[in-house]
Amino acid sequence: MKILSLIVPCYNSADYMERCINSLLLGREEVEIIIVNDGSTDRTAEIAEHYADQFPKVVKAVHQENGGHGQAINTGIEHATGQYVKVVDSDDWLDANAYHQVLEMLNEAIQKNHSIDMLISNYVYEKQGVKNKKVISYESFLPVNEKFSWEDVRFPLGKYLLMHSVIYRLDILKELSLKLPQHTFYVDNLYIFQPLPLVKNMYYLDVDLYRYFIGRDDQSVNEQVMIQRIDQQLAVNKRMVSFYSDTKVENESLLKYMQRYVEIITTVSSIFLIKEGSPDSMLKKQELWQFIRESDPVLYKRLRRGLFGLGVNLPGKLGRKTAIGAYRIAKRFYGFN
Repeated sequence: MKILSLIVPCYNSADYMERCINSLLLGREEVEIIIVNDGSTDRTAEIAEHYADQFPKVVKAVHQENGGHGQAINTGIEHATGQYVKVVDSDDWLDANAYHQVLEMLNEAIQKNHSIDMLISNYVYEKQGVKNKKVISYESFLPVNEKFSWEDVRFPLGKYLLMHSVIYRLDILKELSLKLPQHTFYVDNLYIFQPLPLVKNMYYLDVDLYRYFIGRDDQSVNEQVMIQRIDQQLAVNKRMVSFYSDTKVENESLLKYMQRYVEIITTVSSIFLIKEGSPDSMLKKQELWQFIRESDPVLYKRLRRGLFGLGVNLPGKLGRKTAIGAYRIAKRFYGFN
């Protein structure tokens, strides 16, 4: 049985996918690499089949009509057979030393029958043109090298888990019947958010596993691209709000974390609408906050009265400039975009 299934969604990824796949192959036969060709029109399908032919015990090449990043992840989960699963975007890669430490840790947990629902590790912003890479680590507020629960979690303001930092137990995603929306960007937030109520225990390994490449002009996280695709960001934001409102969460520590997650995503949506600045964008921002108010009045009050909620709702042109200035400071501090 495979320890880890690695899902690699690919859309026209021929120029860079080999670096990603080569890094994953270092896991040898302990892993399976599921390359999901999402209706590419370049050589992606050919490259995927080449790897599947060369490494038949490790690599699966799966081809589908274009359905977007979310549908590629859905397809990967359907084909996954490992005990754990991680999504690795085709322009990113894994650090070799950290990768082996993660596999060793997961193998030990499996051998000792110590079930872990979610494994957390660090990720690194591999930003073009930046010499000193920004490492996102959690050692200052998560227990290290031990199993822990939500009661042990103390995420500070502005810190949260991304898809890059998480490995889920596959049964969690199967039990949830996770289905991400098609033809939608930014679904990685849903991938992280929706399984959380099923996560009872976690383990944090303080290694810099995921190398998150950032800087291509056409990347979905490029600031101008995000502004152009703001409707998709809003759709994901609203889906997170609805999931939060419709899901009963009894663990207060988990509930607080999920609230903060919705808060940061809503802040991102609001900031990009403010940066775009048109009357239509200002209306969309108002509609987003009204949607939250109607969906969950308690959540609305908590978000609206929080630091971020106050910041993105300051009145007038001066208020909008202040919000954008605060965002720029946060961007430099956290190293994103």
